[in-house]
Amino acid sequence: MSATDLPLFLRRALVLALIAAGIHTAGSADAAGATGPVVTDADIERARRGQPTVSDQDIEAARQKHSMPAAPASQAPASPRIDALPQPATRTPIDLEALARGYASQADAMEAAQRLGRGPGLFIFVSLSMPRPALQRLIDQAARARASVILRGLANGSLRDTVAQVQPLIGEQQVAVQIDPQAFDRFAITRVPSFVLVRDGTRPESCAAGTCAPPEGFLRTAGDVSLDYALEHMQRTAPTFRSEAAGFLARLGR
Repeated sequence: MSATDLPLFLRRALVLALIAAGIHTAGSADAAGATGPVVTDADIERARRGQPTVSDQDIEAARQKHSMPAAPASQAPASPRIDALPQPATRTPIDLEALARGYASQADAMEAAQRLGRGPGLFIFVSLSMPRPALQRLIDQAARARASVILRGLANGSLRDTVAQVQPLIGEQQVAVQIDPQAFDRFAITRVPSFVLVRDGTRPESCAAGTCAPPEGFLRTAGDVSLDYALEHMQRTAPTFRSEAAGFLARLGR
């Protein structure tokens, strides 16, 4: 193939390469009016011989010379150590058996006292922050009257701490103790101790707290008083609840 057989763009590229290499093309001043310099076969051959030959060895040498240095082993990312992750403050299992011993035998009382619509119910809302003698008195009376003792939540956010504080108060008595924050909302309890007497046949209804007892279905009183005093106060102020209160007072021996 002669130089004149090459495409125009390739011929021009060769001309530029030859000029940059200091090779004079076969065109003189008298040919300046032509379309461009003439590239001969000899010019192409000289340009080809002047181009360096790049071998595989040259490529490998360049790669090794300019490759990025490897990171030291001490800086290499290590796989996460599961055993180094934060662990709970204690690994001792919670003693749920103690909770079961205190409450399991009260299943029948819990069913009768806490489910609305299954007979009159009596709830005593307390807090473990109350003075211990007042708590002990109310729990003892709840056991005798078959009332339910309601806590809003766990002591210190711990089931273990709650059991440790409640179990000595219960002892061998049969009394239903329940952690039920929704019950505080259901009966709008704002202070402790509070006493709630639920009329027999009351059905729950929907409200912002989920379910509530209708206002005419329960009676509530509050104060640092004994259970029998609270029930007698209910009888005096709400005669329509006299029969409901009477049953619990009878169990208290009043």
